[in-house]
Amino acid sequence: MKAATLALVVPAAIALPAIARADDGPFQSPSGNISCTISSTLAACDVSDHTYQVPQGPPCSQHLPWGDRFVLEQGKAAEMHCHGDTLRVSGARVLNYGQTISAGPITCESQPSGMKCTDSSTGHYFQVSRDSYNLG
Repeated sequence: MKAATLALVVPAAIALPAIARADDGPFQSPSGNISCTISSTLAACDVSDHTYQVPQGPPCSQHLPWGDRFVLEQGKAAEMHCHGDTLRVSGARVLNYGQTISAGPITCESQPSGMKCTDSSTGHYFQVSRDSYNLG
């Protein structure tokens, strides 16, 4: 009798960037200091505790919180917004350092230095942390 030969195919491990679920909704930084939401048309983040200098606000800042919410709408430059609510959601998923989450052209990346959200269709972004923010 001939011996049967068994071929075993083992898929090769491919290193891919760490991507969280690609869907809409709330998430937060590992520290819990930055709370965000993402959809295919925008990303927004609140910084709970910050030490950066807040610029003088628009008229809405006389009546609403100002200086801790950052919004990136698809196709537009990132902005600081007045707001009367919070993005902090109990039980929101944690976006660990090095992970990204995407919805449409909007992607947010959790970094030890803060959260960065980018619109790939324009290159506009915001980057926020306890100590600083950058609107690009």
